[in-house]
Amino acid sequence: MVTTHHRYALVEGRQIFYREAGRPENPTLVLLHGFPASSLMFRELIPHLADRWHLIAPDHLGSGLSDAPSAEEFAYSFDALADLTQALLTHLRIERYGLFVQDHGAQIGWRLALRTPEAIRAIISQNGNAYIEGLQPEYFTTVRDYWQAQTPQTEAGVRETLTLELTRWQYLTGVADETLVDPNTWIHDHDLLSRSGNDRVQLALFQDYASNPSLYPQVHQYFRDHQVPLLAVWGRGDPIFGPAGALAFTVDLPDAEIHLLDGGHFLLESALDEVVPLVRDFLGKHLSS
Repeated sequence: MVTTHHRYALVEGRQIFYREAGRPENPTLVLLHGFPASSLMFRELIPHLADRWHLIAPDHLGSGLSDAPSAEEFAYSFDALADLTQALLTHLRIERYGLFVQDHGAQIGWRLALRTPEAIRAIISQNGNAYIEGLQPEYFTTVRDYWQAQTPQTEAGVRETLTLELTRWQYLTGVADETLVDPNTWIHDHDLLSRSGNDRVQLALFQDYASNPSLYPQVHQYFRDHQVPLLAVWGRGDPIFGPAGALAFTVDLPDAEIHLLDGGHFLLESALDEVVPLVRDFLGKHLSS
């Protein structure tokens, strides 16, 4: 039986929650969740990997069970979240590792890779975007409007993403059999989004998301220079990051493994049985002892 530990670490004065499983002497895989989720999104995947790998899945500050200081108290940005993630890994004495990134977690992961490229042994991207081609216009038009000007009108558009309806939409869009997705996922996420002051936290990150496409050219250069092994397992029905984002990895990483699967943004909820063997095979080749 696989045991998952639920831990907290004090990192730069903030309590960071993380899930840990597997033997610490095994190769480490760091799993970085996206919006509006938490490390809970990896709850079913972790037991399938912990026999051979050491798994660390933190909740980003402002998400899940980690501290959620107000936007007035903490300057939320993807750089700041990457700082905390790196500090957590330093605290845990993890120097070399693989990355499993999704959505917001990818933008944190790319920053870690740019800062310490020698630390990253392999990358799995599950709908974790790094290319303009992956940005779905239907979703990002509203977000881009907010980047350009923070007005009551543009803010109202972005605030729609914080509603229960849109959270449910993120989980179900692109999923052929919606009964595979546990409703507790989007209810749990929405409950955390609805905490007092958390709306301003998420708005700050939506505003800062403009920094991510600007970073993409550096990420592409990192890919070209280091040829890091990369696996993309991608829900082809994702309304936020389209399949073109997965296929684009091969421009800079010709040997990247790309698998477009039936599913949406949160692929692990509906296609876990397909994802697990692909991940295990990839890690067996590129993140072994």
